[in-house]
Amino acid sequence: MLDDFFFRALFATLAVALVAGPTGCVILWQRKAYFGDTMAHSALLGVVLGVILGLNPEAGVFGVAFLVAVAVVALQRVSRLAGDTILGVLAHSTLAIGLVAMALTENYQQYELTAYLFGDVLAVGREDLILIGSGALFGLAMLAAIWRSLVAATLHEGLAAAEGAKPLRNQLIYMALVAAVVAVGMQVVGALLVVALMIVPAAAARTLAHTPEQMALIAILFATLSGVLGLYGSLWLDTPAGPSIVTAAAFIFLGCLVFDAAAQQLSRSRGVRRSVAHAPEDDA
Repeated sequence: MLDDFFFRALFATLAVALVAGPTGCVILWQRKAYFGDTMAHSALLGVVLGVILGLNPEAGVFGVAFLVAVAVVALQRVSRLAGDTILGVLAHSTLAIGLVAMALTENYQQYELTAYLFGDVLAVGREDLILIGSGALFGLAMLAAIWRSLVAATLHEGLAAAEGAKPLRNQLIYMALVAAVVAVGMQVVGALLVVALMIVPAAAARTLAHTPEQMALIAILFATLSGVLGLYGSLWLDTPAGPSIVTAAAFIFLGCLVFDAAAQQLSRSRGVRRSVAHAPEDDA
């Protein structure tokens, strides 16, 4: 008989998976995987500032992650540096500043560094569930509001702007969404692995989907399946829950790659046989 703490962990994981799947799809379409890592690296600084200011750690993570996202947009507009250079500087700088700030904080030993970096979903309480569930619903609402604009901007940003879309506004909203996913997903898989829960199921879905909406739905399915398999696997194997969830996602991704390669090989084989069958015979 499973205890209540496991079902709370399961609900929290499913809530995060529901919003992480489609959010990761947009990250892949816009080729911003390193941007997600930058947001995740800034999470530790958000935790420390939240503790110092007497705020909820998740609120601190959201605030810092969103400020970092705005800084990325601003620096890309005014600096001659490449985008990946800016992301690299901000990612490692915020992580280092967070570690220094944690060491300088008098009560830094009261919270476990590993819990924030790699998650502690089995310790989720009822109040945490409310926060995670409401954060996931808020993220889905934001994503639904700008979904068509994001897809259009991914295909052609200039055309989307000509049709009345506001790319900069939608980009800021989307960055706020990523910050929210990092904040609520931190307790499930940790700050360092939360981006993996967005990207890996979306990458697996990309091998099977034919439309953006299909990819988003399949990514939700794979993220959910990763959460369930990872949690039960951590229970049976006595392994950390967060890394177990991402490991399950990695195996699903590997399975999709093998299936896609086999399907392409079968399609090529059928095409060759069809060409041979319809080839004209040599004249006698």
